[in-house]
Amino acid sequence: MQHIIDRFISYVTVDTESDPNSDTTPSTAKQWDLANQLVEELKAIGMEDVTIDDNAYIMATLPSNVDHEVPVIGFVSHFDTTPDFTGANVKPQIVHNYDGGDIVLNKELDIVLSPGYFKDMLQYKGQTLITTDGTTLLGADDKAGITEIVTAMEYLIQHPEIKHGKIRVGFTPDEEIGRGAHKFDVAKFGAEWAYTMDGSQIGELEYENFNAAGAKITFKGKSVHPGYAKGKMINSMLIANDFISALPKGEVPEKTTGYEGFFHVVGLNGSIEETTVQLIIRDHDRAKFEDRKQLVQKITDNINNSFKEQFGGDIATAEIKDSYFNMKEKVEPVMHIVDIAEKAMKELGIEPIIKPIRGGTDGSQLSYMGLPCPNIFAGGHNFHGKYEYVPVESMQKAVEVIVKIAELTAQK
Repeated sequence: MQHIIDRFISYVTVDTESDPNSDTTPSTAKQWDLANQLVEELKAIGMEDVTIDDNAYIMATLPSNVDHEVPVIGFVSHFDTTPDFTGANVKPQIVHNYDGGDIVLNKELDIVLSPGYFKDMLQYKGQTLITTDGTTLLGADDKAGITEIVTAMEYLIQHPEIKHGKIRVGFTPDEEIGRGAHKFDVAKFGAEWAYTMDGSQIGELEYENFNAAGAKITFKGKSVHPGYAKGKMINSMLIANDFISALPKGEVPEKTTGYEGFFHVVGLNGSIEETTVQLIIRDHDRAKFEDRKQLVQKITDNINNSFKEQFGGDIATAEIKDSYFNMKEKVEPVMHIVDIAEKAMKELGIEPIIKPIRGGTDGSQLSYMGLPCPNIFAGGHNFHGKYEYVPVESMQKAVEVIVKIAELTAQK
């Protein structure tokens, strides 16, 4: 346990926040700090063919130790953290033998991690939790996954009696800004299938995720002195408000769950002359996903029709771009890769929680790039904020799952 704790803390205390406004890969120079550290660590534990390319994509090999043909499998995690909340100066706190009560993260700022609000905490009573100090995120998304993969490879190297085929590991930058797989060399990776270790609570096993798109709607206006504005001024901010009001009221993240899709306004910036609305669109069902994109365009068109005579042209434009698609389409034809992970969990006494991801992982893009890639729990909770925590026992179990998958694949 202490070995896992030490390794995890050595990763999360390195700031690797990514930046969606950057055009470089990785999007921030500081991601190189952990990337280079990981390269040296992989070499130190005995991994072979350890490489890092010009974009900070890391790959390494654990050679097969059996004399029969076994499919090459892979394990993938990302080392960047979300720009939604600061990842600088992370100061992890370790809570041994958690008693099921409130955890004071920061007394001075009165920040408390409470099972009264985060009920999942109660299932970890008696375990060791790693939390934030209330001023940063923790970074278990996805440094817990990296910790588990490195530890599992180290364990397999130290225990050659456990038989396994060739295993490839891959660590990526910029997953949190949707680019983690963009420059991943699937052919170089050379695996038949892989698993991202990027899920949340213990037992999660996922092969369905959202279809995702982003939309930017720009509204034009006309600024005139307010005292003489009647019939002349067009306030683009108010038109943007009309657009938002036309979206289905209940189809937002805070009112949906399971397979329910949503529209989510993530940005609003405006003046009288010009306002932009940033929107993300999500749905597991491909047909419903396409309908959602069409609705955004339809609302935009209706606004243009309403103002065409007064404005003298289109007052609004919608740019809609697909981000990723549901990996289910690519995984279902090879469902044995999910079955192996499910069997591994059951043999370790872990109840599999098979459910759709209300989000996306590198695995969704990799699946469409020819590398079917279901997602397995990494153990963390409350990602992307100051209430993030991870039970160490969940990380231990994730290590065991990786080892067991390797073992079962060799037996198959």
